[in-house]
This record gives sequence, structure tokens and C-alpha cells, in this order.
Amino acid sequence: MMQKITPFLWFDKEARAAAEFYVSVFRDAQILDSAILKDTPSGTVEVITLRLFGQEYQLMSASPSFKFSEAISFVVNCETQEETDYYWEKLSAVPEAEACGWLKDKFGVSWQITPKRLPELLNDPDPAKAARVMQAVLQMKKIDIASLQQAYDAA
Repeated sequence: MMQKITPFLWFDKEARAAAEFYVSVFRDAQILDSAILKDTPSGTVEVITLRLFGQEYQLMSASPSFKFSEAISFVVNCETQEETDYYWEKLSAVPEAEACGWLKDKFGVSWQITPKRLPELLNDPDPAKAARVMQAVLQMKKIDIASLQQAYDAA
């Protein structure tokens, strides 16, 4: 059964390289299909379908007509600091774009590497605890769970 909504990413020429990169980073990921479309207004276009954690994505190499921005990002929900560190290390390629758990990869795609513990702490009914956690997040590039917990526990 086809999923109802499929994220579609427009690349200049890097769709194949991006697909191969994402498949190397994310466990259980795979390229499902690719098609070369010739004689389009953009010239030769490649469309690749891949699956990451059960979600299909389409990537297209077409032209430099559009660029990625932080207005769209993909959230990777992580269970542990080890998992957070893994995705951060693999995906981060633009250090100046890192803030509050957000990063950009080498293709300009924005990601949020988010430990599961972060929204739990931010949604605490005690507004003072949640505010301390938010202040800690605002000082971070990569999210550090122990530092979040320390901010949460501070009196």
C-alpha cells in the first residue's frame, strides 16, 4: 500500500549521492527504486525512492533551482546519548549551522537530533524546571542528556 504523504527533496545533482549516504547512516534503510527521466525542461533528471525507518522519501536531481532551508527539517528521535552522538557525528557537516540540536548535512538538508528525554523534560508541569531545561538547550549545539538532567534537577 502506498503511503499517503512522501517527503520529496529536490537536489541540484546530488540525489544519488545523498540517497547512498542516508542508506549508509540509517539502519534498515534501503534504496527502493530509481528512474532517469530524459528530455525534461531541466535536462536529464534522476528520481530515487528510499526508505528510512519504514518511511519512504523521494530524492530528485534536477537543477540548482531551489535550495534547502531550516524551514524544513527531519527529526531523528533518539533513545540514548550514544544514539544522539552517532547521528550527530554522521550527519553534521556545517558546524556554523549547529544550534539547539539542529544541524545541516553535507547536502544542506536540516536535521534535528533529539533525545527522547528532551520533550519529556520540556513538558514538565513545573514551569521553572522546563525553563531551566530550555535555557540549557539554547546553549548547546548537540544535545547532551546529562546536562539537560542537571539543569532540570537544579534548585
